[in-house]
Amino acid sequence: MTERAVRFTLTPSAAGSGGKRSYNAFLLLVAGLGGLLYGIDVGIIGGALPYLEATSGLTAAQLSVIVAAVLLGSVFSTLFAGILADWMGRKPLMVLSGATFVLSIPVIALSHGYAPLFFGRLLQGISGGLIGVVVPLYLAECLSASQRGKGTGVFQWLLTLGIVAAALVGVYYSYRVDAVARTAGAATLLSFKDQAWRRIFWVSLPPGLLFMAGSLLVTESPRWLFRRGRRELAEAALLRSRTPEQAQRELQEMEETAHATKAQRSSGKKIRESLLRRKYAIPFLLACVILFCNTATGVNSIIGYNTGILLQSGLSDLYAHWGYVLFTLVNFLLTMIGMVLVDRKGRKFLMVLGTSGIIVSQVGVGILFLTTEKLSLGARDPVQAMVSPNQELTLRFDPDEARRLLAMQGAAGNAIQGSRASLAIIYSYGDFTAATSYVRSDDPAAAPIHITRADCVPSTRVEAFFKAPLANLEAAQSAPLRIKKAVLGSVPDARQGWLVALGLYMFMAFYAVGPGVCVWLALSELMPTRIRSNGMSIALVINQLVSTTLAGIFLPFVSKYGYSSMFFLFSGFTFVYLIVVAFFLPETKGKTLEEIEAYFEARATRA
Repeated sequence: MTERAVRFTLTPSAAGSGGKRSYNAFLLLVAGLGGLLYGIDVGIIGGALPYLEATSGLTAAQLSVIVAAVLLGSVFSTLFAGILADWMGRKPLMVLSGATFVLSIPVIALSHGYAPLFFGRLLQGISGGLIGVVVPLYLAECLSASQRGKGTGVFQWLLTLGIVAAALVGVYYSYRVDAVARTAGAATLLSFKDQAWRRIFWVSLPPGLLFMAGSLLVTESPRWLFRRGRRELAEAALLRSRTPEQAQRELQEMEETAHATKAQRSSGKKIRESLLRRKYAIPFLLACVILFCNTATGVNSIIGYNTGILLQSGLSDLYAHWGYVLFTLVNFLLTMIGMVLVDRKGRKFLMVLGTSGIIVSQVGVGILFLTTEKLSLGARDPVQAMVSPNQELTLRFDPDEARRLLAMQGAAGNAIQGSRASLAIIYSYGDFTAATSYVRSDDPAAAPIHITRADCVPSTRVEAFFKAPLANLEAAQSAPLRIKKAVLGSVPDARQGWLVALGLYMFMAFYAVGPGVCVWLALSELMPTRIRSNGMSIALVINQLVSTTLAGIFLPFVSKYGYSSMFFLFSGFTFVYLIVVAFFLPETKGKTLEEIEAYFEARATRA
């Protein structure tokens, strides 16, 4: 009798405990899917870009905008994500972000032309920006204190896994492309490459559907419900993941906070203080500079253009995709190591270590590219002679054409071989300038270089203003095509390609273990409580704008100045980053938020 009674009383409790553990695990799964989706947002273009570049007929500037569109969309959505989360709730915004990603896939995969591609990538960026804000916010408000760190860790960990998954999809299709190249002609190969980049995007659809479905099944944030006056629903939401005692304790804390805020308002005291106050301005400006420099390391551009960089460094299409997979695995594994070390070694130590290593690796990659780029020749005059009477240019850059151009420059016997040459063209119509991507003569499926006025000259005054504010649009619409520069270079051998890949792996390792893990943690600790939401929003927008700008100028810049100049530029920004971290960033490990605020307040007082 007693044994049966004991069993009877324990079974509901055990079932309830098991149900709460299951729900907490489900919350972590949904958070992980959000991180996975964010990582796919960032990484999917890396595998698709070489095939998109080969088949779309887009210019280097247009391809750069397609890559940067994700970051641009993220800028817009980041600005309004907090407002939307407060207005419509955390759960509906998560569902909306998943639905936006799902919608973006068919828009991209079925597109023909620049405009739908841009719109689809913009939707992906909007989705990523919303996910990056609302998922961590939702986790902080829904998970218990003992689970919050795990939730953030799962989000970040699966974000890097999403980049790995996107790279693996790309390498799978590189094998398919390689198989077609061995058995089919150039026309068939070109057609398959066109299908390859579309299928790469289709494969990313299921994680979006799973995240959207998971978001529909979780409860709304209890704290959002409480602030909306729905106490009973808030209590029910808490009870799904907590014991009744824990739920009551947290509800009481919410009520005490609400009463304190109400009393403060009734007393006429200011709740918010200006960012311009000196004790807030110092940490705020420090946060903005660190976020600017963190993005100016070029990390997003190096991830987005990784396969293209490896192709130009001398690796084949297949090995370039495998190189990108290894690159993403380095990011994935070193992120885990950084998460272990951050509370042991401290934020400042890891960021100094990381930025120092980034500088060394970027300078090394720049020197490797420079050894090949210094052999480049100018072929402007013979390319200008190929311009048709209708002021357009179509040029198939194959080994025979490469040898012809080399012979015309009197360089048939130099280090550049026609069978492994590269060509990039910088051109203009009036005041508007554009550039092609590098084309390799050893790629039988490469589309011909095709230059038209529409690729360079904007169609509207608004577009013209943003592209070149002082340019004369009317004159450009009838101006002749001028070849400003035609860079004829050598494609390095595979050995140099793997050396460049090794330098990029070093870059990613140092970034992941240092700034990648520490920057958001350090900045959230730097910002005083009263300005944290506003200050971080402004700093994050600066971060996204820098990232968008760098991604947008990447291909035109390397076409004009070479990959070496781009990496030297990144290393210069990283050197500024190192100086700021080493001399101005305080170590925040083991300090309370109040102690950190007191440190900056004391500095402001001394100033």
